[in-house]
Amino acid sequence: MSATPSLKFAEASREGTAALPLHVIAKDGFDSWMAGQPDSIQTWVAASGFSGGLAKTLLIPDASGSPIMAVAGYGDATTRDRGRFPLAAIAAALPKGSYVLANDLPWGDLETECLGWLLSQYVFDKYKKKSAHQARLICPAEVDADKVEAIATGEALTRDLINTPASDMGPQDLEAATASLASSFGAPLKVTTGEELLTQNFPMIHTVGRAAAPHRAPRLLDFSWGDTGPLLTLVGKGVCFDTGGLNLKPGGSMALMKKDMGGAATVLGLAHMIMALNLPLRLRVLIPAVENSVSGDAFRPGDVLTSRAGLTVEINNTDAEGRLVLADALALGSEDNPDLMISMATLTGAARVAVGPDLSPYYTDDTAMVAALETAAADISDPVWRMPFWTPYEKMIEPAIADLDNAPAGGFAGSITAALFLRRFAEGQRYTHFDIYGWNPSPAPARPKGGVGMGARAILEALPKVLDL
Repeated sequence: MSATPSLKFAEASREGTAALPLHVIAKDGFDSWMAGQPDSIQTWVAASGFSGGLAKTLLIPDASGSPIMAVAGYGDATTRDRGRFPLAAIAAALPKGSYVLANDLPWGDLETECLGWLLSQYVFDKYKKKSAHQARLICPAEVDADKVEAIATGEALTRDLINTPASDMGPQDLEAATASLASSFGAPLKVTTGEELLTQNFPMIHTVGRAAAPHRAPRLLDFSWGDTGPLLTLVGKGVCFDTGGLNLKPGGSMALMKKDMGGAATVLGLAHMIMALNLPLRLRVLIPAVENSVSGDAFRPGDVLTSRAGLTVEINNTDAEGRLVLADALALGSEDNPDLMISMATLTGAARVAVGPDLSPYYTDDTAMVAALETAAADISDPVWRMPFWTPYEKMIEPAIADLDNAPAGGFAGSITAALFLRRFAEGQRYTHFDIYGWNPSPAPARPKGGVGMGARAILEALPKVLDL
């Protein structure tokens, strides 16, 4: 895995030509903006037919034909509400060059919109040469450029990890990417691999990953950063490819399973943001990295496993493996009694069916977390949706011959029962679980088709309130 990708603002002093002033005009503000322009500009704009439609752009020349300003439409409220990052849509429509905002944005949070512009420059070009959008933005003075760049770089890391095919993103490759991130911030990484998982009491991580080829052996990745402040533990599902195991997935369901380590990728992107911004906290990152493969040594339906926490688990479906590896990692994380523990996983198809690919479903009993997270998500355009830890469904995960069932029969409330399963391994902890999709099925401004971080920015924004930083 290459170095962490970097998305940066333009720097006026390093650009070959002066930055072009960019006027961003909403439809309902178009007439008043026009009235304040000289006759020559009014004539040019009127002749072009420009009226402020979203992502409609226009370069306005001087008498010699050289551009003196750019004008871009911000659309109307209905159009903006149907998407995110309208400024990113403008960035994609502008010609190559550097731009500086010439007026206040008529809508939206300026920092978030500048982030969208940076994210519009992301491309995944490891296997095929592609060109990023060439319109670059000089960061407005009132925006913290370092913060926005740190967030954009963390998101780009998440996308790169998810987009990389399993042939180049096995457990050993995820370990290398984690090691690169940890070392860049001086955080020591501990790796527990293969049979050592049994001696160190991570039996379910070992069981899920033992059928993989030896060089793709299961492992637990564990690093810590920061010396003072509250302890935040992030746990990310790192299933680098999921065949379904002996309960083999059909081909159509297996096609995107390179993204089944999307929880780990999102946690690593969030960890980058936290460390780059030097938040005053102690961070621990736990990633069980496995491949759920098929072989003569694969675990079977009907097996009963004993977890690190001592709870026994009956296997009713080997394709419900993510909760098994997370359970051992959550049990380890709980041993430190962190001030907050968050798990992130591409865990269930039920979550995708419930809320689609845009929203990040999350579970928590922590009302302070809910309040901070919902406010943060709305403020920065990283939408989340609270789902219930519905206690009456506990009986659905309690089979006859073991403490827990990894895949209750009947197909009801699949995301809820998975979350309830995980909560058993975080008892007594301040705990939140995200059941994310991790993939954008169709391109949108700042969000190309492919891997995508979900919920990380909302968490980052909420942490100061949640942990009293």
